[in-house]
Parts: sequence; C-alpha cells; structure tokens
Amino acid sequence: MLKDKKILVGICGGIAAYKSADLVSRLRKKGARIRVVMTRNAREFISPLTLETLSEDRVASDMFSFDRHWEIEHISLAKWADYIIVAPATANFIGKAASGIADDLLTTTVMASKAEVIIVPAMNTNMYINTIVQENIQGLVQKGYLFIGPVKGGLACGDKGMGKMVEPSAIVEYLEGLISKRQDLSGKTVLVTAGPTREVLDPVRYLTNASSGRMGYSIARAAAQRGAKVYLISGPTHLPPPPSVEFRPVVSAVEMYNAVMELFPRCDAVIKTAAVSDYRPDRVHNEKIKKSEGRIVLELVRNPDILFELGKNKGEKILVGFAAESERLQEYATDKLKNKNLDLIVGNDITREGAGFGSETNQGFLLDARGELQHLPQMSKEQMADIILDKVAFFFESKK
Repeated sequence: MLKDKKILVGICGGIAAYKSADLVSRLRKKGARIRVVMTRNAREFISPLTLETLSEDRVASDMFSFDRHWEIEHISLAKWADYIIVAPATANFIGKAASGIADDLLTTTVMASKAEVIIVPAMNTNMYINTIVQENIQGLVQKGYLFIGPVKGGLACGDKGMGKMVEPSAIVEYLEGLISKRQDLSGKTVLVTAGPTREVLDPVRYLTNASSGRMGYSIARAAAQRGAKVYLISGPTHLPPPPSVEFRPVVSAVEMYNAVMELFPRCDAVIKTAAVSDYRPDRVHNEKIKKSEGRIVLELVRNPDILFELGKNKGEKILVGFAAESERLQEYATDKLKNKNLDLIVGNDITREGAGFGSETNQGFLLDARGELQHLPQMSKEQMADIILDKVAFFFESKK
C-alpha cells in the first residue's frame, strides 16, 4: 500500500524527535520512498546521520545548501512529495504554518507543496491547551491540514496530560488508511459516542454494563480515515483513542449528555454507540455502604435521554442510533427509530454469539427512516463500521 509512495518526513525540535527515527524505519520497511527535512532545533535532539541511514537519502535542513546538485530545495521537495508528515510538530511550527510564515526549509516546503500534510503535535500540556495553539490548529484543520494526536501520557518535563506524540505505528496505520479509503466524509464533522457509563453508588461501587467500546472506536477510526473531523466521547474503556480524533473521556451519563450537547452544534452527524445507563442512584453515599442483615433497597432516577434530545433538535444533521436488545429486536428498533427521529438504527441481538457486548465481532441489521432493512451477517466491528459509514455518506450525498 505504501510501496513507492514518496513521503517527506519533517522533524521539529522536541524531545519526541527520537520517535521519528522509528517512523522513518517503519515507512521504509513498507516500501515507501523517504526524504527527511529537519529544522535547526531538531538537529539538537537527533543526529541527521541516523535519519540518513534509515531513510537511505540525504537529510535536508538548510534553505541554501546545494551540496549534491543545484536545485531550489524547498520547491523540488514540495513537488516530489506525495505526502508530508510533520512529526513531531511543535507549537512554533503550527503557529508559523497557521500564519503563513515560511522562514526555514520545512515551513517553506510545506507552504509550496500541494501534497497532503499530516501534522503530529507533541508539546507540553499547558502549551497544547493554550488558546492560541488551539486556534492555530483549528485554523489549519479548516484549511484541510490533517492532525493525528496528541494523546495523554507522561511527558519529558515530568507533567502528565495531553501533549504526548502518538506512536509511529499509529501514524503508519493512519497513513495506510488515508491511502486506501475513499475520502467521502471529507469536510464533515462526525460525533461518535462509545463505551459504557458508570453511575457511582458509593466510593467503591458503581452501576455499569459490559460494553467494551470497540464498535464506537472502530467507527471513529474509520470516519477519520475517510476524511471526517471526528469527536469521540467515550465512557471508561481499556481502548486507546484512535489517531486523529478529538477524544473526550467521560464517566457518567450526565457527563456524556453535557459533552454531547456541547459538541452537537458543530457536527454534521452523530453516531450514538454508547451503552448509556438509563438510571442512576438517587443518592450517592459519601462512605462505603456496609454489609448488614436483610435487603438493601436502591432508589434509582432516570438519566437524561441523549438520543431523544438530539432527535428533537437535529435539523439537517444525520442521526444514527443503536438498539441492543435481548427480545423483539426489530419491533423495539423500529419504535426507537421513529420515537427518537433517527435517520438510521443498528439492531443487535445481544443474546446471539458474536453480537453481544465485549465481542470483537458484530451482526444484526440496519434500518433507515424510509423503512429499508439491510441484514448484516457476523463480521468484524471494523467491517461493520465501514458499512454504517457507507449509509451515512449516502445520506449526505442525497441531501445535496
């Protein structure tokens, strides 16, 4: 898939520059042709000789160096590249790119190229969440630049939080997906909810369900690969967020409701895979409930119905829901489709092997608002994600 693709890897000055050696190595092993451009600061973190050895080509860093033959370096590199990956991308690079500043070989090459540009940020948490940096990132996204990460983790400065560069394997996976997938969701913003919610009972106990989050994470990853801007709101899972999505972790149904309502106005489509608790304890105990004789009665109250609220206010947005049932699946799914004003519902019989919570596969059916029913045999959740997104893309196309 990457064989003979011409990929320019830009490296900025940050401690995560050491990961770029692994990235270049992985891309070469996939058969890609690699050129590397390093900023002056990047050379302080990793040796150009390392990158030249791995890329099997000269590393460029000087705007006015013509040691091999005469050429206007930034123009020739810009024309040569099929894809440009800037990893790590510092706040400085992002700010200059957003402002149209081209004062070194990397920014000048990016400015002069018509290639797809993938930016992989890595920086201190406070720097990343700085309003100016976020505005610069959003400006570049609106102009068609692609972003992967960052992710949460321990940083070189000792802080913990958002700002860690995604792993090279995730970058390669994203690029392969970008090349192989059609970009039929380009320019669209998709909100996906995933995983279970937890409703706290006392300091050590909570009510939840067995959802693994795999279906939602698969949809979020596939939507990003097909060109969408993706928000992923997830309850607690053990899954790493897919590359190039904006990840919002939540715990309770109320937290998920608030996050969805905040992001809903920015979205073109919402796909609600999360298994949201219908009820929460009326009272949260400050101390652990001690064992006693007899029964304990828990009073439960209704959680907000996120899908119903979205359906009341969806306008021209596409709304997709899931119906996970143990009986009368098609009847309940049809009612949910109508009552919540959905465009599409995915029905799952959770009693069937390979379709329940925690499974790596899924099966069921798609039912749309026109009454069209499509049965889905057992398949991987990644495969089902693309089938669901095919329908979403069709809905977008039919609205034109």
